[in-house]
Amino acid sequence: MSLEDKFDNAVERKVTGDKEREAEGKAQGVLGKAKDAITDVKDNAKDTVEGMKNDSEK
Repeated sequence: MSLEDKFDNAVERKVTGDKEREAEGKAQGVLGKAKDAITDVKDNAKDTVEGMKNDSEK
């Protein structure tokens, strides 16, 4: 979700006061944070494996 989409959604929540939409936005935020965390773990694991490969080649 782009920053523009997040802004538009925030504006809509403020204007409509729609609790369902607000809950959906919060759920999307949590999902986004979870995806970021998973990506970080994958990147760290990849870096660790690469480091181990480089160490074993020496």
